[in-house]
Amino acid sequence: MTSKQHTCSFAARAESEILPALSSYLLSLISIKQSSLCVSADVHSTSALLRLAEEIGDSICVLKTHADIIDDFSDRTIKGLQEIATRKHFLLFEDRKFGDIGNTVQSQYTRGPLRIAKWAHLTNAHIFPGPAVIPALHSAATTALISLNQSVSTEISTGTPRGSIDGLSTTGTDPDEDTAIDPLPPTISPSSNNAGPKPSNSDEQDHAPHQQTTLSPTSPVFDMSHRRTSIVTATTTISQTFEPSPPNPATLSRSLSSSSTDKPLDRAAALAELGPPPHARGLLLLAEMSSEGNLMGQGYTEKCIEAARNDKDFVLGFVAQRNLNKREMGDEFLVFVPGVALPPEEEEVERGGVKGDGKGQRWRGPYEVMQEGADVVIVGRGILNARDKAAEAERYRKEAWRGYQDLLGANKEKGKGKGKR
Repeated sequence: MTSKQHTCSFAARAESEILPALSSYLLSLISIKQSSLCVSADVHSTSALLRLAEEIGDSICVLKTHADIIDDFSDRTIKGLQEIATRKHFLLFEDRKFGDIGNTVQSQYTRGPLRIAKWAHLTNAHIFPGPAVIPALHSAATTALISLNQSVSTEISTGTPRGSIDGLSTTGTDPDEDTAIDPLPPTISPSSNNAGPKPSNSDEQDHAPHQQTTLSPTSPVFDMSHRRTSIVTATTTISQTFEPSPPNPATLSRSLSSSSTDKPLDRAAALAELGPPPHARGLLLLAEMSSEGNLMGQGYTEKCIEAARNDKDFVLGFVAQRNLNKREMGDEFLVFVPGVALPPEEEEVERGGVKGDGKGQRWRGPYEVMQEGADVVIVGRGILNARDKAAEAERYRKEAWRGYQDLLGANKEKGKGKGKR
């Protein structure tokens, strides 16, 4: 039986001991920011990407990127994203959709101009090449994190000893000032025909008088008597550092739940207590898509779930259209649902209606999606095309959160009803 996700709160679910650290962190982050919103940043320049992240960062829990459509993607893009994500408290999700043999996806994940494993907390993959894509990406993520934790620095220093190379004292000279090297020109002396070996060709002796230039053996090319030696020292340091672990989710959950209902949550203090994300990477499997006519049938979806259960430390959940967890299997996967949109504020839309973009995309509202057990709703053009992106992101955040709270409240009421019978 497929379970409804929100039979307990995000904060309570973060306490689960079987969840990966990154899942617990995200659930805590969602609870503190009261946001299940992920915005798909489908823009084409670094400046547009960073500007969008700055505008909507306070309203989201995850920013989804397509790095391969950023025309000027570089280290500046990565550093800018990381700085804003840290300051505004959201995770980075690169929507790479890996789908190749293990060796290839490892290189795509860690190398090239994108170097996704370096900066993206989350990425995703298809399993149509086979489930081996999961351990391949997991291994690459582990190696990348170790590499990011290590730094190698080499310091090169030079110095000049006080004594000269021939042991003579340098008293009276400035120890910090090198003595100039005065090369002496070679002594050039013309020699007669009988100096040195004579050519064997008699015609040359008769018709081409020979003149030889020699260096005087008693006159060195360089006078080394005043030259000092220099010492070059190279020191290589290999250091390893670790990011601080986030606080125990159970402790954080208790501090959140103990807040009085008539006293607003001190969100800044809670975020400070939560701290930075754990030094970890996570994978989402593409189990279902929102596009019309896609080929991800139920059989494929079941294979995704089966593969995810074999690596629960790395596979955090799914990109899907519904909750895929099965209570009897002990599943606690997160579900990210794309294809979410709201009509313009001034328009009235029939409840439950499904709209599209005329290009195969089907949309549902954030309230509806959260009512069906989503953890994170993915929104793209509905926010990107808005004049006031920050205000529109807030509208989506509030609507999704309302759906979550109504579902949570309804489930609690059902629980009370069962207890009375």
